[in-house]
Amino acid sequence: MAFTPEHAAFANSLRPGTLLAQLDIRYDVDEQGRLIAVMPVDERTHQPLGLLHGGATAALAESLGSMGSTLLIDREKQASVGIEVNANHMRGVRSGKVLAVGEIVHRGRTTHVWDIRVTDDAGHLVAVCRLTNLIIDRKP
Repeated sequence: MAFTPEHAAFANSLRPGTLLAQLDIRYDVDEQGRLIAVMPVDERTHQPLGLLHGGATAALAESLGSMGSTLLIDREKQASVGIEVNANHMRGVRSGKVLAVGEIVHRGRTTHVWDIRVTDDAGHLVAVCRLTNLIIDRKP
């Protein structure tokens, strides 16, 4: 499924009062119809050495994949919850922004698995992440 700017607008409408707002994570759609997420690298996302915190990278990846799954399910009857996130960090980043692009590799009835690549402003690979979401029924 190709995502649209309307999907990104809906995703961004859910930001207030969440970790997404605290980290200034914003959604968009690229030219191939993939959902993307962008996060600044600054004092909100640094670890003590002044580098992008690995937990912030994991939060970016989980936010992207969880929202991707949310957009693919019947939101009135189902919800998506992350059950496992993994991040392999390749490169340190001190400033600018990082961009996460995800691809769903398994879209099952009860689980979704996402591969997510995080790059810096120069396009260098920063992290490779994998997220598994559980698709649950909403309580009436």
